[in-house]
Amino acid sequence: MQELDAILAQHPFFQGLAPEDLQLIAGCGSNMHFDEGTYLFHEGDTSERFFLIRHGRVAVEISSPGRGPLTIETLKPGDILGWSWLVPPYRKQFDARAVDAVRATSFDGACIRAKCETDPRLGYELLKRFAQIIGHRLQAARLQLLDVYGKRG
Repeated sequence: MQELDAILAQHPFFQGLAPEDLQLIAGCGSNMHFDEGTYLFHEGDTSERFFLIRHGRVAVEISSPGRGPLTIETLKPGDILGWSWLVPPYRKQFDARAVDAVRATSFDGACIRAKCETDPRLGYELLKRFAQIIGHRLQAARLQLLDVYGKRG
């Protein structure tokens, strides 16, 4: 079985990080499983981790009064889920629901933040990468809102 740091080295999000950085990140990881329909987290929850989706799909959703949940984006294997662990006050901004059975590697945010405090270079590298995810999620939310509230016609 392939070690987690080797898996991370092959993943586009982590490519280019030094082997010792990958080992530090892998040391904060653990495997998790979520049954279909299970929520990985809810908006407002304390954000303690992020996920590398390994199998299955996850719907990133927002609650809409009177409309129910709106899917902002559906993540697939290889995608990264969660960024709020990095930004105070460490609260989830969306809901995340397993569309299928999901296997993911979960990374402890406090563990990674502590390593970044010790090694600011690693912290900056991760911040640059997660900033792209934050921007992508914001754009997906914007497009969904345009679709929901845009003029029909």
